[in-house]
Amino acid sequence: MENPQVHVTRSFDAKAAIAPRLRASWQRSERYGVPEDEVLPVFSGAVDTGSLLFECGTEVLRGLQATLANEPISLMITDSEGLVLSRLCTDATINRSLDRVHLAPGFYFAESNAGTNGLGLALADRAPSLVRASEHYCTGLRGYTCAAVPVLDPLTGALAGSVNLTTWSAQSSELLLALAQAAAGNTAALMLARASGRTPRPTPRGEVFRVYADRVDPGDVPRLSPAWTTALGEAHTALAAGRVVAVVGEPGAGKTALASLARRELRPRERVLNARPPAPDDVDTWLTLWTPELAKDGTCVIVSGVEALPAWAAEELARRFADVRGDGPPPFVLTAEDAGAVPAALRPLVDRVVELPALRFRPDDILPLAHHFARRDRGREITFTSAAVRALTAYDWPENAKQLRRVVREAASRSDVVDTAHLPAEVFSGVGHRLSRLQALERDEIVRCLAEPGATVVHAAAKLGMGRATLYRKMAQYGLNARQLKS
Repeated sequence: MENPQVHVTRSFDAKAAIAPRLRASWQRSERYGVPEDEVLPVFSGAVDTGSLLFECGTEVLRGLQATLANEPISLMITDSEGLVLSRLCTDATINRSLDRVHLAPGFYFAESNAGTNGLGLALADRAPSLVRASEHYCTGLRGYTCAAVPVLDPLTGALAGSVNLTTWSAQSSELLLALAQAAAGNTAALMLARASGRTPRPTPRGEVFRVYADRVDPGDVPRLSPAWTTALGEAHTALAAGRVVAVVGEPGAGKTALASLARRELRPRERVLNARPPAPDDVDTWLTLWTPELAKDGTCVIVSGVEALPAWAAEELARRFADVRGDGPPPFVLTAEDAGAVPAALRPLVDRVVELPALRFRPDDILPLAHHFARRDRGREITFTSAAVRALTAYDWPENAKQLRRVVREAASRSDVVDTAHLPAEVFSGVGHRLSRLQALERDEIVRCLAEPGATVVHAAAKLGMGRATLYRKMAQYGLNARQLKS
């Protein structure tokens, strides 16, 4: 016998009594126009079963399912948009019931489609979520309890999707969220293991600290390319006109530095803070820590990476930002990877989007920034040989200025005259795909042998214990150019 659906009369008092995250989700559901009594079926004709998330998530859930063989729990993987990719469950009764509410592979179950529900809330807030019975927005979902946890790409930190566990609302839900968290963690770990063994991206932690254009004041900035100066001028002009600015671009491109420079050119004595996105559990503390600064004269807060904020946090920020808008330059600037990534609650506040091109599109900035970073770290001028210059300017810098700063800091710490021998092997590799740890070790060893004084390909091949043809093949495989390694 199927679990009866629970129908609860909706009222303002009931909505006010629920937790803030759920209340914010209900309000979003109302704005989306989601019906109160049914789930709108939004079907996709294609489900990506070849993704790393699908492969790893399904494997993890199959293992979990084996331990829950007699439990009426449906285990699901969704993508970042709430599209259900897979559903594992041996209980025919709950499967039939979930089919009727369209919680099945090929259907979207985001908040905009189904209202407040576990997986939709987890994706919106990027935080573990448990939605019980009457906490669902649609009465048609009141018979279920859903626990969902977002899965982040372990290399980029981007939202990959979620793990969702759904059972009857009458069942005990005490362990449901813990199981979902374990499954999501195991999925991310398996994704990392199968993504060529690269180092995972650190989990973001909330922090607020004083920033002077990434420790650079306007008088210390090197002469940079028109691409940089144009973006800086656009930001400065918009801020001077009292506009809210969002600086967008790839991670590490220098968005926060540009925003800080624009503010300090406008108001040299202004105090500039940088509020980086926190871990989901730290959002309340994060907001309490720095938002009072918005009301202080001569203070500007740069909120970096707003695309990583939970939906409810973005809505709270929008409310607080609206309260401090005045006639002059607003006391805040936003940064994001692109304009479309700015949370919906914050988009109406943005008057001007300034795009900062990636470093690979600003090759004339590489050498001035390299000298600047080296001088800042060593306190004196550092020389780069012609070979080192060729290597630095020929590289694509996928992690942008952040990567250049790290490479230069390491090289400058070893010598006042930076040559190719002081640069990491990654700079000499034009390979367009991720390397396994073994491949990276092999590439690094080839670079080391080729960079030795007087070394030739013949000598390097002999030292590496491989034929010359094999070495040439591997150099091509790793995108290595022997001439870049020579002074």
